[in-house]
Formats: sequence, C-alpha cells, structure tokens
Amino acid sequence: MRLRSLCLPVLLLSLAVMGAAAPAEAQGGMLDRMKRRAEEQIKRRAEDRADRTVDKTLDNVENVIKCVLGDSECIARAEKAGKKVVLTDEDGATLPPSAQPADKSTANAGASAGTAGDASTQRPGEGAWANYDFIPGERPLLVTDFSEDVVGDFPRRLEASEGNYEIVEWKGARWLRATGRGNIMLAPAGATLPSRWTLEFDLLATSGECWIYPSGARQVNGENAPYIRFGAARNGGIVRSDGRDAGTRSPAPGAPGEPYTARIMADGRYVKAYVNETRVANVPNLDYTPGNAVMFYCDGSEDSPMFLRNIRLGAGGRKLYDALTENGRVATQGIYFDTGSDQLRPESTPTLKEIGGMLTENPTLRIVIEGHTDNTGNAAANQTLSQKRAEAVRQYLMTTHGIAADRLTAQGIGQEQPVADNKTAEGRQQNRRVELVQVK
Repeated sequence: MRLRSLCLPVLLLSLAVMGAAAPAEAQGGMLDRMKRRAEEQIKRRAEDRADRTVDKTLDNVENVIKCVLGDSECIARAEKAGKKVVLTDEDGATLPPSAQPADKSTANAGASAGTAGDASTQRPGEGAWANYDFIPGERPLLVTDFSEDVVGDFPRRLEASEGNYEIVEWKGARWLRATGRGNIMLAPAGATLPSRWTLEFDLLATSGECWIYPSGARQVNGENAPYIRFGAARNGGIVRSDGRDAGTRSPAPGAPGEPYTARIMADGRYVKAYVNETRVANVPNLDYTPGNAVMFYCDGSEDSPMFLRNIRLGAGGRKLYDALTENGRVATQGIYFDTGSDQLRPESTPTLKEIGGMLTENPTLRIVIEGHTDNTGNAAANQTLSQKRAEAVRQYLMTTHGIAADRLTAQGIGQEQPVADNKTAEGRQQNRRVELVQVK
C-alpha cells in the first residue's frame, strides 16, 4: 500500500522534469497525456477503495450466501441454515438495498408476537393469521424504505415540522431515528387523504409512543384531533377527539426494543388498528376529517430513540369482484411473498380469502392469475419468478378453497407490463402486483 500511495507524487514529479526539457509544442501534448493518465489513476484508486469497502461490509456479515433473484431453492437452503441472503442478478451483481430481503427481526414480526409463531413457517390462514383482515390499499400514495436517501439526512419524501429525525443504518436496513419529540408529515402529491386508505410501517422503540393523526394536525378548528397510537411494548389503540381511549390492547407480552409492524385500515369513519397479525382497535365512527397529509408525532429522546421504516401509505378501493366484473381485470397489492421467492406469506390471508370466496360464490367464474414484477434485477429472472408466484396463488386456491383447476390459469408477465414509473418507489410498488383477469 505504501508503494501505491507514492505512485501519484512520482508521476507528478516526472511531469515537471520532462516538461522542462521538452519543446513547447511537444510539452503541451505530453502534459495532456500525463494529466489524463494521472486522472485515470485517481479514478482507479477511488474505485478500488469503493470495492474494498463493499467487500469489507460483506466480510463483516457472518455466513453470507449470495442467491440469484428468483432462486427460491437457494434462498430456502440459506434461511434454513440460518445464513444471511444477499440477492444478485444473473450476472452476479448485488442488487440494491431496496431489493434485498428485509431483516428477519421485522420481516417475521409475527414470530415475536407470541401467538403466530415464525411467519416464515406458516401458510396464509394458519394460527392467529386466520382472523387477520387487513387488506392494503391497491394504489400506493407514498412509499419509502429510505434506501434512496443519505444516512444522516432527513428523508426527502417526508416533511418535518419539528423535532430531531435522521436516517441511520442498523443491521443492514435503514431506519428513521427520532431523538426528540416532533412531527413528520406524509403528504401525497397534491392529494387529500381518500375515504378508504391504509398505512403500514415498522416501529422499534424502547419507550414512548407514536401518534398518527389522519387529519394531518394535532388540532382542527381549535379542538383536539383523534389519533391512532402505537407504543414501544407492541401495543396500540385509537384515541377519540374527546380523549377517550378506544380499545387499546397488547396482543402479547411485549418487550420494549423489539420491532413490530403497525397497520391502520380506514373506510370512511370506520378505522381499525393492528399490531403484527392482531387487530388491537376497532372504531366504527371515528370523528376525523381527512387532511392533505398524515402526521406522525413520536416522543423519542437521545436516551430512548424511536425508529421507523418501511412506510407505505395506500389508497383503498372497491371489492375485487365488483372491479373484476366491471373492468375485466383487477390488481391487488395484498398478496405477499418472501423476497425473491414464491413462498406466500401469511399476511396474504385476507386477500386470498376474498378471492377464494369470490370464486366459490360465482361457480362459473374463470380467471387468469397474472404475476407482475418491477424492473429491479434481471428480466428473465423476474419473468421466472412471476410465473412461480402466479402458480403458487393458483395452487393455494385449489388446495385451500377447493377451486377446480380448469377455472384457474397461472401466467408470469415479469416486468413487461408496468402500470407506473419504475423510477419511483410508489411506481415500483404498484408494478409488483398480482392481477386477476376474467376469462369470458
């Protein structure tokens, strides 16, 4: 390393000596060539440093296994052996952070809930997930995992009104850390919150709570606004404008410092709140007025910070059957798979149950199940993965709901039919979907 570090000074010294002895015209051309060579060497040294940084990062992760996106057998073997999976494209290039598997501490949050067990070992409809009824809005309004932001900065997609918030990296994932009491705003571009909407995010805290105000403010017309609250010990609830707590509960003995997934589903004034797979509050007449933003108020501190990640605000819609019969096809965001795999996740329970019920109630209905991906990774791998995922849905409907095989066709589309811009997080989220197409 010492010899390499001396190369550039020696090269510059050579420039000076040779320049003094050469004619003016030749000197100019030689100086230009030597300058370009110096710049190229600087660039190579920077690239070498970057490569060493990446290698060091991977070396610091114990038992890393690289798997090609869509190679479910490789991923399953690695996870069974307790090893960390790093997804690559077919050429071996590591995919960006947003395409990597989530940290198991949050991806399998059901395991820490005590009742559901390890979510990765369960199929939809099993355990506590059997009564789980959360269905995400099919149109993403604001989606961010902070992978496109700079560590140490405030995320570009959100707005801050007060408090201390910054992005940090922990266990290979990026989190928004709150080290003081303050507000952040989720403001969909030029839109008022629709009457049907959903919100999902991961929360990690050692103390305190986060309050979610769908009116976009803590007070409206001089009166306190209602809010949905989630606490450090995996508990949640809904507080009305008069301060009455509506059904706050903890689904399992919660230990502060354990991450979990918080969810909200609203249909007009009917609002439900969830902690992992358990509904913790159910209010049919919450008196709020939708605003043009959703406000988070979190009471973190330097000693007990709060952490947020994987924020997804979505717009709801009509029942699948109504949209299918009117338009001939319907897209859903409610069917989940393990990252890079065709393994159905238990969070898919409500959507799969709705599809199964729709087919049971309408025995002449036949559908094509289309799998779609965004454009992250290799196109061929995406097509293969989308086919496997469509087939997994088909098999589940046949096995669990008894739907005849000749009524269901699985078709993988991959990244070939985007419905939104893959350059945005919302667009990529919308493109990762399962569509149902009615067969006439």
